[in-house]
Amino acid sequence: MKRAKRIPNTRRALAMAEFARDEGKLEKFRELAMDAHWKDDKDIEDTDTLKELAAASGLDPEKALLAADDAVYLKRVDDLRIEYKKVGVGGIPTFVFGKEIVEGCQPYPVLAAAALRGGARRKEAGT
Repeated sequence: MKRAKRIPNTRRALAMAEFARDEGKLEKFRELAMDAHWKDDKDIEDTDTLKELAAASGLDPEKALLAADDAVYLKRVDDLRIEYKKVGVGGIPTFVFGKEIVEGCQPYPVLAAAALRGGARRKEAGT
């Protein structure tokens, strides 16, 4: 994982992800977009990058690009953001374990402790 040089505005990429969801290609698009940002240091605001991600995900790049600026998909993104704010989510990634919320990339011990506080049970060795 590379530290980004700047925090991108992900609204268009998220709108495109909603389009990918409708097309049954969300998981592939999400995986490629995360890799583009966190591994390859690509600008996921850039139109050419979004088109590349769409094509690599099996989406029609032109339709996906239209979706990135479509009011319907942008409203979905905005509505999700409002919903997340209501439950206390302020950053990405956010992990929710019961009532325990952990924001940001965190080391495994932090996530494991939060999961236990949230009600998870440790898996016994050999099971």
